[in-house]
Amino acid sequence: MSADAGDGDGWVHLPDGTRRWGRYGSAGLLLCADSAGAGGGRVLMQHRAVWSHQGDTWGVPGGALNSDEDSVSAALREFGEEVAGEVGEIELIGVHRQEHTVWRYDTVLARTPAAARLEPANWESDDLRWVDVADIDGLRLLPAFGRTWPLLREALAHRLALVVDAPAVPAVAGAAGGRDGGGGGDRDAALLRLRDDLAALSAAGVAADALPAGLAPAGLHLWYPRTVLLTGGAGSAPPPVAGVEVVASAAGALPVSARPEAFTVVVTDRPDAFAGARRTAVVGPEWLEAAAPAVVRRDHSGRT
Repeated sequence: MSADAGDGDGWVHLPDGTRRWGRYGSAGLLLCADSAGAGGGRVLMQHRAVWSHQGDTWGVPGGALNSDEDSVSAALREFGEEVAGEVGEIELIGVHRQEHTVWRYDTVLARTPAAARLEPANWESDDLRWVDVADIDGLRLLPAFGRTWPLLREALAHRLALVVDAPAVPAVAGAAGGRDGGGGGDRDAALLRLRDDLAALSAAGVAADALPAGLAPAGLHLWYPRTVLLTGGAGSAPPPVAGVEVVASAAGALPVSARPEAFTVVVTDRPDAFAGARRTAVVGPEWLEAAAPAVVRRDHSGRT
């Protein structure tokens, strides 16, 4: 709940007769620090004020979405209103959605490198505490959080990685005259557009139902990938941008594969180059049609 009234503030009554806060739904931030894989890390937990709805329980900072917000924006805003202190860099992992037909709650999962000293910023929290993941089951949890915690705990231990073999993407291949062609400036412009499209995809997230079957743990609605663009090793490479690492090498290297928590989608037309990679799904460039239509619908002039 936000101390400053927004147009999302208000109760919604569910078909079962219970009520939930947030006319447009609600969202919260599940922030994990020092997580180095399955079972590790500490989570910032909020002891809800006794007077609040289902108070004297433990959950995560959050509140109502306003009509002009997405879940991440709302979760970060509410976190800023309820938590005092400098958190540091936050890396998004994904979104878990509880859907109740007329109302939803989105838990935004994220990581931060260190457990910063944080305190309640308003009267909605009796306490804020970094709690070892293994100890959370021992708290008196908000019922809805308690039901989803096993799934959230599993998801916190992982990340989605996306590796794109640029010469396999039609917009780049066409600009370069094929894998062995030399498109010069056309190729460079196509790589820039691809990099920017992938940055947009990394920021927007990949819908769980767009992932190859069985790749990542079930339960999340959305995954935010760590994205690597392989430029092919010939010619110039665009600089990296937020959300996209650029590697001037040919297919065959997985820069993210050494991270044990990563599930990886590789987009390439040379599946043999990535054969046997652990927890990796190799897909053709057509996969981007579902995950990021603008990436594959561009021609080499940049028109869509």
